[in-house]
Parts: sequence; structure tokens; C-alpha cells
Amino acid sequence: MIDGVKIKHLVKHTDDRGYFMEVVRDDDGLVERFGQLSASLTYPGVIKAFHYHRKQDDIWFFPTGNAQVVLHDLRPDSPTYKQTDVYYMGEYNPVSLRIPVGVAHGYRVLGNQPAVITYLTTQSYNPEDPDEYRIPYDDPDIGFDWSTRPR
Repeated sequence: MIDGVKIKHLVKHTDDRGYFMEVVRDDDGLVERFGQLSASLTYPGVIKAFHYHRKQDDIWFFPTGNAQVVLHDLRPDSPTYKQTDVYYMGEYNPVSLRIPVGVAHGYRVLGNQPAVITYLTTQSYNPEDPDEYRIPYDDPDIGFDWSTRPR
């Protein structure tokens, strides 16, 4: 696992009315500071990748749909520098994923339904000084193959 990345396996408490799930708590070690909570819907097959931050951590959660999440460590001083990790998140694997500063991240929606991502950041978005640095999804230095192959 990339240094500093944390994953929290979520527990659904179900009954005849539905379910309840704690996604992020102040005592679970995922977030040191609250900045902003956002949500986005993405259509099937879309790839949103890559970007990274220099000031903020992200905590990702997919309440609906399913996604292939790819992380790539850009931090030269990290013991996992240039390591790429893949996580499958969403309805079939409800987890919260902490993505630290300096780790590039992106995702591809899997299946035939849109996916909704909710994400908590440790700083609020500032349009005058955005902490968003883009890398193409097919960047040769990362070299990730986003295609699904028969196995």
C-alpha cells in the first residue's frame, strides 16, 4: 500500500427500513482537519484521472455505483515513490479511502450505472489558488492501462 494511504472498511447496519453506515469519523484516523465535503456523479465508462494536491488530503467514498480507483505516489521522499495501487470501491465494496498530499488519484466508473463519489477534503476549494494539479489519464510515466481484460 502506498505510504500514508488508509482504507476503512465500512459496516452497514441494516434492518427492515434500510441501512446506516458511518463513512468518516473524527476518531478513525482518516482526517486530521475538515475542509469541505463534495459529491459528483460520473457516467459509466468515464475516466477521471489524474490529479493531485500539494496542500490537502482527500477521503473518497462511492455510495452508489462502482469504480476502479488508481493511486500513484509522486512524492520523491516517500518509501513508495512511483508505486501504483488499484482499489475497487462502491456498492460492492463500501470503503473510505484516504489519499494523502502528493499522491495522484483518479477513477474509472465500472458497470452500466453511473457512480456517485462523495469526497471530503482537508481544505476548502479556493478558486483563486486551486490546489489541483492535472496529469493525463494515459501519462507514460505512470503507465497505467485502464482497460478491462478477460481473465
